[in-house]
Amino acid sequence: MKKHITILLLFSVLIAQAQSKTLKAGEAAPDFKLKNVDNKEVSFANFPDAKGFIVVFTCNTCPYAIGYEKRIIELNAKFKPQGYPVIAINPNDPEASKADTFVKMQELAKAKKYAFPYLFDPGQVVTDQYGAKHTPHLFVVSKSKTGTAIEYTGAIDNDPEGLKADKTKYVEDVITALKNNQKPAITETKEIGCTVKRKAKA
Repeated sequence: MKKHITILLLFSVLIAQAQSKTLKAGEAAPDFKLKNVDNKEVSFANFPDAKGFIVVFTCNTCPYAIGYEKRIIELNAKFKPQGYPVIAINPNDPEASKADTFVKMQELAKAKKYAFPYLFDPGQVVTDQYGAKHTPHLFVVSKSKTGTAIEYTGAIDNDPEGLKADKTKYVEDVITALKNNQKPAITETKEIGCTVKRKAKA
């Protein structure tokens, strides 16, 4: 009996690890349908003219997410007109992070005048599908007739403190390459931020 339990536990761990494996360039980007702060559901289909997407897992509370908030807003302002809108998703479980409830998300989006969706991910399903580990954790997605694909995953730039005058803007470089029908020179970097908050298992 103990042997069977051990095997089942091992199997469960392996499944959890597989589900949370971070997607890499070349892999399919899962679509989703999540509630936005305006109470409407949002998916890739809401942007029929998009060439791709800047999917960023971020939150209300992490100092790194707060530090990158202005840059996320600027990414949307610059690249949405060019066909690459920002879609933000809060990966934190509200039971584990009380300031990341849906109501608090609505308050933040209104206060900061977000011009992009800020989505709630109940059960962290989409978070696990993408394998988002930190806030912020960003995925650049391209769209074609055959579907959506990951082109880049990682950090927005190499300046989490916002102090460098000459920073490497990973996301901007990736989108510039895609617009020129080129493969990005860098497709993966280490995301820098707070770990995704999960409620304690019973």
